[in-house]
Amino acid sequence: MWQSPPSLRCPGLFITATDTGVGKTVITCAIAAALRSQNPQQRVGVCKPFASGCRHEREGLVSQDAEALAHFADCRLPLDVINPIRFAAPLAPAAAAQRVEQTIDWDHLAHCLARIDQSSDCLLIEGVGGLMVPLDPKHPRCTVLDPARALDYPVLIVTRSGLGTLNHTTMTARLLKSAGLRVAGIVMNQFDADSHDLSMADNRTWIEKLCGCPVLTTVPQCLPQNVQVHKAILDPAILEAITRVDWQRCTQPPRT
Repeated sequence: MWQSPPSLRCPGLFITATDTGVGKTVITCAIAAALRSQNPQQRVGVCKPFASGCRHEREGLVSQDAEALAHFADCRLPLDVINPIRFAAPLAPAAAAQRVEQTIDWDHLAHCLARIDQSSDCLLIEGVGGLMVPLDPKHPRCTVLDPARALDYPVLIVTRSGLGTLNHTTMTARLLKSAGLRVAGIVMNQFDADSHDLSMADNRTWIEKLCGCPVLTTVPQCLPQNVQVHKAILDPAILEAITRVDWQRCTQPPRT
């Protein structure tokens, strides 16, 4: 990890999830688009520090998630700045790095974050998987929680809407709070009002009771062909749900 974490100038948000495949990148893309629509003069910076499952291109490894974030934020920085640490294997970063004997260059990551910070008015940082995903094979206990804690941005939790989400969401929120981090709120993704899953109707209320933090919005489940952020396709229903939230306020530190 960093000997001294980068000191970021602009306000921002760290986006995590209860698990992989919850829709964290979709939600982050939608937030970037919402911030641009809510304040067209604002420069929205995006960063995905770690990415795995990247594809091989002539220029090197490329993350589809980073491409999507850059598009929806209209962030013109190079992709290798937006996503400085990349792996081909679809594994936790620490496992992927160990497999190819790659050292995690934390100083390079800090340099990239500082570069994005300098050219942005607001910064969205997307984690990888959940909070306890390991990042560095040399430091096996270093997980996503550690850079989140070092950067000290308010944290947004993206969670599923159906059965099982109460346990995963509550553990994530309590872990963040025990680390001294502020939970900006929760976004419940893939909500289906017509689902046979009876928990869908009650989970929002119970999440707020258990976690002690607000569910900012509930994002509807949409047809897969209408949610392909890697092809710049994002269902208007998702954008509408996300734009209901004042994201400018969520990125601000609490008043003292």
